[in-house]
Amino acid sequence: MLAILIGGGFALLVSLLGTRVAINLLTEHGYGQEIRDDGPTTHHTKRGTPTMGGVVIILATLIGYAGSKLITQDVPSASALLLLFLFVGTGLVGFLDDFIKVAKQRSLGLRSKAKMIGLTVIAVVFGFLALSPALEDFRGQTPASHHISFIRDVESFTLPTVIVIFLIWLIVAGTSNAVNLTDGLDGLATGASVMVFGAYTFVNIWQNNQWCGQEDITFGKCYEVRDPLDLAIIAAAITGACFGFLWWNASPASIFMGDTGSLSLGGALAGFAILTRTEMLLAVLGGIFLMETLSVMLQVGFFKLTKGRRIFRIAPIHHHFEMVGWEEVNVVIRFWIITGLSVAAGLGIFYAEWVAGA
Repeated sequence: MLAILIGGGFALLVSLLGTRVAINLLTEHGYGQEIRDDGPTTHHTKRGTPTMGGVVIILATLIGYAGSKLITQDVPSASALLLLFLFVGTGLVGFLDDFIKVAKQRSLGLRSKAKMIGLTVIAVVFGFLALSPALEDFRGQTPASHHISFIRDVESFTLPTVIVIFLIWLIVAGTSNAVNLTDGLDGLATGASVMVFGAYTFVNIWQNNQWCGQEDITFGKCYEVRDPLDLAIIAAAITGACFGFLWWNASPASIFMGDTGSLSLGGALAGFAILTRTEMLLAVLGGIFLMETLSVMLQVGFFKLTKGRRIFRIAPIHHHFEMVGWEEVNVVIRFWIITGLSVAAGLGIFYAEWVAGA
């Protein structure tokens, strides 16, 4: 438990102080955000706000985790290193996107095809390593599994490696883009991420306490997760990093996380879902991200089917509510409430499954 507190505390402190430094540096070099012309007109005043703040979230998380390992003198686990690879890798794709935007002074960065290629390479490498027998623990447990999972592995649904890799790619690409779509209002994605990563901190702590790898395990039902404690440290570190960043990102935002932050946070969420065997539970815990993605899919699909008609005034859905007259801060707070309800429902389902089968 001490390691979790150290990781989260270090990350919070680094993020809180580091974001202020980043604001000054990014402003000095003119790395400001470009704003889409078809969005709400109230957002035009945000043009030039420093972006790429996700770099601070990534660095704060890495420092928090490293600090925890140094103080406790523990060796990083395979699951933790894989998750950090996914976190940093997807963040690097986002960084390239952000850098092109600020360098060329346009609201579009990497082409969608280039961005998808980058995410695909990261996801496939992560998937192969997570399923590799070379990373088995003393029980023969790999970081990821070949089973379909909601709360835990369903042994009757064993999938071939090719299918699992495809599903991992789908989860990584889908979740990364879902958080990216949500990152459109001051503090919205950051505040939602705090709650969802906080939920995964509790999930990993619970899984560690009921871990099948314990020598003195006396209960019949346990969790087949490779390194739950190390995953809890990273979840706490990301939660702390997002908390610190939210201080400066809340309305009116002094800095944006950019694609660097949104893609990395989405990649990390996907990694937690895969490595904790809770892939489908992510749809509940991250309900706000699912809602944002579905709003875009419905808008695009309906537009094509009806040859020009729309369901929403603009997508993603948070911009629609702005267009109908809601203040930005009201949209953010109400979407945070939805996130809180989703997290409560997800944790309730997670615990209820344990109680029902205990």
